[in-house]
This record gives sequence, C-alpha cells and structure tokens, in this order.
Amino acid sequence: MCEEKVAGKVIIGALKGNKHGLGKDIVVATLRAAGFQVVDLGLDVPPERFVDSVVRQNARVMAISISVSGTVPFLRDVVNNLKQRKLKDKIGIVVGGQAVSEQTCKEYEVEAYAKDAEDCVKKVRQLLKSA
Repeated sequence: MCEEKVAGKVIIGALKGNKHGLGKDIVVATLRAAGFQVVDLGLDVPPERFVDSVVRQNARVMAISISVSGTVPFLRDVVNNLKQRKLKDKIGIVVGGQAVSEQTCKEYEVEAYAKDAEDCVKKVRQLLKSA
C-alpha cells in the first residue's frame, strides 16, 4: 500500500454567526486537491472550537471563513484564545470571505488573507513554511 504524502493539516470553518458555506466548501475541496489534510468544522463555529480543534488535531494552520461583517470581531476571540494558550506564534491563521480583507488581518493580528480558494492554498503553503 502506497502512503500518500500530505502537504499539511488545516482546520477550517465558518466563524460563529456565519451560516453560509459554499465558499468554505470550495476552499475545502481546493485544499484537499492540493494535498492538504483538511478538518472541516462546518458553519457557525465558536472561536474556542477553532483553537480546541487545532490543538486536538495537531494542526499548524486554521482557515476561517467570514461572510457576515458583524461577526468579524469574533476573530479577536480566536487570537486571544491562541495567546492565552501560548500558541499564537505556532499556529498560522488565514481568513477569507466577503467580510474580511488585508486590513482585517492588520487589525486582528491575523497572518494572511486569501481572496479565493487558489489564493488560500498559496497562503497555507506560506504559513506552513514560516511555522
């Protein structure tokens, strides 16, 4: 039996308050096609669940989908939870969706913004190289 080389493990989900998953599902499929092992947490995911999952799954990257602007502040909870667990420098975060931008990354101390699924693959690869 030939063992497939996995490019890395990514935790992905739509942040709390986000109930639409089409974009996230496209990113999941694209990441898997690029060789990543993907753990999809689904929709409306609480901030602490992202962090619990990244720890439990021993992943180094989390991808967070945000399409509702009113839910963007929950990113601060994700980042603060990582800081409390002393994981902020060990886990890379990439965000994507209609409600986020490069500016969101600066404001919330997030490492990367992906404009689409292909860009997300590039950003995840960069985060894994720098981690």
